[in-house]
Amino acid sequence: MRILSVHNTYQIRGGEDESRESEERLLREYGHEVDVYEESNDRIQHLNPVQLALKTVWSQEAYQEISRRLDQKPYDIVHIQNFFPLISPAAHYAAKTAGVPVVQTLRNYRLLCPNGLFFRNGKVCEDCMGKTIPYPGVIHGCYRESQSASAAVATMITAHRALNTWSKTVSLFVTLTEFSRQKFIEGGFPPDKVVVKPNFVYPDPGIGQGEGHYALFVGRLSVEKGLDTLIAAWETLKAPIPLKIVGEGPLANLVEKATQHMPHIEWLGRQPMAEVHRLMGNARCLIFPSKWYETFGRVAVEAFAKGTPVIAAKIGAIAELVDSNQVGVLFEPGDADDLATKVTQFWLSQADYGSMRTAARTKFEQNYTAERNYKLLMGVYSQAGG
Repeated sequence: MRILSVHNTYQIRGGEDESRESEERLLREYGHEVDVYEESNDRIQHLNPVQLALKTVWSQEAYQEISRRLDQKPYDIVHIQNFFPLISPAAHYAAKTAGVPVVQTLRNYRLLCPNGLFFRNGKVCEDCMGKTIPYPGVIHGCYRESQSASAAVATMITAHRALNTWSKTVSLFVTLTEFSRQKFIEGGFPPDKVVVKPNFVYPDPGIGQGEGHYALFVGRLSVEKGLDTLIAAWETLKAPIPLKIVGEGPLANLVEKATQHMPHIEWLGRQPMAEVHRLMGNARCLIFPSKWYETFGRVAVEAFAKGTPVIAAKIGAIAELVDSNQVGVLFEPGDADDLATKVTQFWLSQADYGSMRTAARTKFEQNYTAERNYKLLMGVYSQAGG
């Protein structure tokens, strides 16, 4: 099978970039031919606001290049991972013109919400859900804290809804969890065209021993990821529990200040994946304090692969992944006191720790391996007509 993977990379590498690269490697190892059309958000700095706004709605450059590639080689599937902002839905029309089925993975909520997160002012916001024109996102400047930038995104959403782009050009949409699938259905997507295929961890990092006496956070240092909740919870702990933080982002200053008056918190910055997995395998638990509707929770699944339990906020897709008191513990999102309580209870409890580690690894083996994911992906491509 020949697949053209289409992806717009982020300036700060995240789970979306890692997940689509894993998918491409997996397909190649099973003997499929995978070519990539890629744009980078690093180019944004070279565009003025008007140019960027126009590209967000329609990139003639992307249309021409993707059309050229589809003319040169007979592809079976165009898999659009992320088209925003520089590729645009022009990619969809290039595939339609060439008669190649399109599969689009929905890794965020961009087609329903200008900032893609359903998150504003530190809490969940669904003001744009169900609106033909997502004007609240423009009023509040939800994308990049800019009304003009938000207007460009809202124009893209509105224009392509009016053109029925998604129904005319996409054979099948893929969400990563049932929670995310239901959100898109609520937003007007047809249930029969939205299927669930989770992310996976590949290669298998192998089970760890969990002998490190520390908790671990891995991710973007930002409000939606719950960094403020995490730091506040550690400030209220009656007994200091070592915490290692891996990542970078806008709340780096908050983390740095926390390390100055709480020596049991260690900020490691960005780390290579091999080191992240080593840290996960040794950690007693992973903390996942997100406050937005995560579409998946890749680091949680990586923790499961290492046999490491997860203490997670009871919100969005992550609550779907973490079976409370089996592979981890759930706490109320944004509630630092509840997080501190659940962490303390987990830390003091010894009886179920071994069984929880075994259950975490079993959940990975049953749901998130490369072998299982390959079968699911081939089913998606077959259903899409590839």
